[in-house]
Amino acid sequence: MTLEPHTSASNTARSYGSVTKTFHWLTVLLILTTIPLGIIANGLPYDTSEALAFKPFLFSMHKTVGITAFFVVLGRIAWALSQPKPAGLHPERRAESFLAELVHWLLYGSLLLVPITGWIHHASTAGFAPIWWPFGQNLLLVPKSETLAALTAGLHIVFEPVLVVSILLHVIGALKHHFIDKDDTLRRLLQGKTEAGTPHASNKMVPLVAAVVVWFGAMGIGSALGVYNSQSEIAPVAELEEVQSDWTVNSGTLTLSITQFGSEVSGSFEDWTADITYAEQEGPGSHGSVTAIISIGSLTLGSVTGQALVPDFFNAEAHPTAEFNAEFMFQADGYTAEGTLSIRGNAVPVVMPFDLNVEGNEATMSGRLTLDRRDFKIGDNMPDESLLAFGVAVNIDLTATRSP
Repeated sequence: MTLEPHTSASNTARSYGSVTKTFHWLTVLLILTTIPLGIIANGLPYDTSEALAFKPFLFSMHKTVGITAFFVVLGRIAWALSQPKPAGLHPERRAESFLAELVHWLLYGSLLLVPITGWIHHASTAGFAPIWWPFGQNLLLVPKSETLAALTAGLHIVFEPVLVVSILLHVIGALKHHFIDKDDTLRRLLQGKTEAGTPHASNKMVPLVAAVVVWFGAMGIGSALGVYNSQSEIAPVAELEEVQSDWTVNSGTLTLSITQFGSEVSGSFEDWTADITYAEQEGPGSHGSVTAIISIGSLTLGSVTGQALVPDFFNAEAHPTAEFNAEFMFQADGYTAEGTLSIRGNAVPVVMPFDLNVEGNEATMSGRLTLDRRDFKIGDNMPDESLLAFGVAVNIDLTATRSP
């Protein structure tokens, strides 16, 4: 058996060089930092302004460290492809060698899959916790899509345990080599002398195929558990009764925009009804009225949907609907809808300017309104606008047909 010290930057047939060692231990440090950060942040509440400030702080740190780990692993892989790999010390142990290769494939693959799915999820939704870097929060070719966000969030979840189990098996294997076999497997990644291994032929594809089977198995388990669902049962979605109206809404959108941590987050209510009366008249005054019912539980608001529906905010479980009652008033400068908006039991007078175009029995309408969330007791635990701005922009666009 021949022993040699190794201190160069490049690998040899006996030991890993300083660059490989740096990549390895830097990856260990980053992974052992980002995984606990994610677990802790995910379990924290957001029922006070202090908690709500700390939770995204940890999530931002988790994302930033995770993206850093992703690029470090890419660099590690690129370097490994250019370097010789020290031969195994026990090629005669075929089952053990196969398991070691399988774990290495799972490690390298999961170290890429976990952060990239988290990154795509972050880019495809909006709100909550930014990545701390100057390159923006979006990804090329990744659209804003709640369906894509739910899918990649689910994949991020199912690949995480594969990564954790791979790390544990990797550590157990290294400790076995060091304390039971008493060989130089672990010392190859530490300082000291190393022994030469025995080169042997092996089928690299079999462990790779086995790793792919493990990843697909994890994805199947995630599907069975429903982790890819676009919206969990955070709050009940009120079923709204069909309305008989003078004007039937054919299509429309009811959107809102908030500003959280200085960034705009937009969303919409998918389910709402409008009972509209309107008749063209000469001169100013009332030209009709509207009663709109909005299902609060149908809200989607990027990554903060769940937060928006809890008791401190919309409280969708206790107040499943909001209601807007108003008259259409016409003046020389245009139309306004003047009435009251009731959210979570708080009725507030509002005036909404809107544009109206009527051609025969077809009408298009576009309205805009800025609300103060404090008027509706929404987010009273967040008095600091740097966390959540007071103003909420609401826009409604619809087309309607006059009923026979």
